[in-house]
Amino acid sequence: MDGFERLGNGAVPASRIYIRAAIRPGAPGIVVFHPWWGLNEDTIAYADRLADAGFTVVAPDMYGGAVETTVEGAEARSSSVNEDTADAIAVAAVDRLAKRVGPGAPIAALGFSMGAAWAMWTPAQRDRLAASVVYYGSLQGPSLLRASVPVLGHFAESDPYEPDEGVQAFEQALRNAARSVTIHRYPGTGHWFAEPSRDAYRPEAADLAFERTVAFLREHLASGSDAPYPKRVGRLEEGTADASRR
Repeated sequence: MDGFERLGNGAVPASRIYIRAAIRPGAPGIVVFHPWWGLNEDTIAYADRLADAGFTVVAPDMYGGAVETTVEGAEARSSSVNEDTADAIAVAAVDRLAKRVGPGAPIAALGFSMGAAWAMWTPAQRDRLAASVVYYGSLQGPSLLRASVPVLGHFAESDPYEPDEGVQAFEQALRNAARSVTIHRYPGTGHWFAEPSRDAYRPEAADLAFERTVAFLREHLASGSDAPYPKRVGRLEEGTADASRR
């Protein structure tokens, strides 16, 4: 059944997870990690859009139901997150998705801003993950060396949270680790350009990023399923800069 389910057990703090299954059986799966606002309507709509493109999608709630709408509120909320708890939720979400899609379907991790850290960190924890996608967020540290999956990154032209030198360092660290990485920069955009509720939203750039994401995921998750895709319509760890939490 689609919608919210409880995520948690004796080892993982209780949280919730949004689930949207693909129409076709055996479809690849995507874990979507939300930005510092929380699991808001933008993230849920994005998850639904991925499901419509042929993927089974889960989106864990790292805030236990809280959603922020201001930069000040989101900054305070993200700074109060217990990293061990959030990491446990992230891994539990991957495990829930893996169980949902079954052993034969490949899965990937995708994150917006703060969530990009978990999209990069979880493949070092779970080898079921076959690819990572990040939107205006990055990660530094040993996790980049412990994973080997390909990475697709979408970054803004002007972004104080993810400045150009930081993006270049992220890309170079991946290349130094012999990782496959593709970085796109979107002219005329700033942070949050792919989130419809934000003033920074730029629909043309957001649509292009989504199209590139779907193509990347179909390429790297193709091995687990022979069924055709439907036609598409219209971690916070050592070495992570504060900017990546946004």
